[in-house]
Amino acid sequence: MPTPIASTLLSAAETAGIRHGYFTRAGGVSEGIYRGLNVGLGSKDDRERVQENRRRVADWFGLPLQRLATVHQIHSPDVVTVDAHYHGNRPEADAMVTATPGIVLGVLAADCGPILFADPENRVIGAAHAGWKGALTGVLENTIDAMEALGAKREAIIACLGPSISQASYEVGPEFVDRFLAHDPGYAKYFALSERAGHAMFNLPALTVDRLRKAGVTADSLNLCTYPDSDRFFSYRRTTHAKEPDYGRQISAIAIGETS
Repeated sequence: MPTPIASTLLSAAETAGIRHGYFTRAGGVSEGIYRGLNVGLGSKDDRERVQENRRRVADWFGLPLQRLATVHQIHSPDVVTVDAHYHGNRPEADAMVTATPGIVLGVLAADCGPILFADPENRVIGAAHAGWKGALTGVLENTIDAMEALGAKREAIIACLGPSISQASYEVGPEFVDRFLAHDPGYAKYFALSERAGHAMFNLPALTVDRLRKAGVTADSLNLCTYPDSDRFFSYRRTTHAKEPDYGRQISAIAIGETS
């Protein structure tokens, strides 16, 4: 069965009945290039295997598969609120929030940043998928706003970035750098020189954590890079470099426990 990675920061929310896990490839039934716990419905993996992997994630939380909420991720700043009327739909968005116990919020990633949020005092949670586009256009801040709309207090929210691609593995071209500097010249600090002329190495994790902290929440990172660790993590960029035909996705998830 799956054995997810825990965040020390988010583990403090367990006293409020909030449980979380950053799941790896371990504990799944997929085979070949999808070996392990591939939960990506958008992959070309056998759908029954993907559903069994997703069932195992829900089961880790002690809940049935139909209580695992995910979205059709489109690299947007959009957030949806999930409540007791959730029926397994996957709207186009990149983050979810809920104050309803017994629902698992899960975001998928294979280099992009999965961020889990919790307000233990007010029992509100969130989960966001933030690649460069989502981080730049506000998915993190929008998730916090949506949590506040459910009764969370910004100063009580804690958030942690899960396994994602690190600066050492994320080379980008000049047009990418220009886009960020046009948004904020101060973002030059997130780029380092690459060995390849005209290119740069981008620090997406630093940008993510900095924007979370600037938004007024307590945030940190697991500091785990998906690219070099093929045993534990899927990686879109590694798959592309290896010229493999497809790739799996890992899931990071959080839930509020049901009280008797």
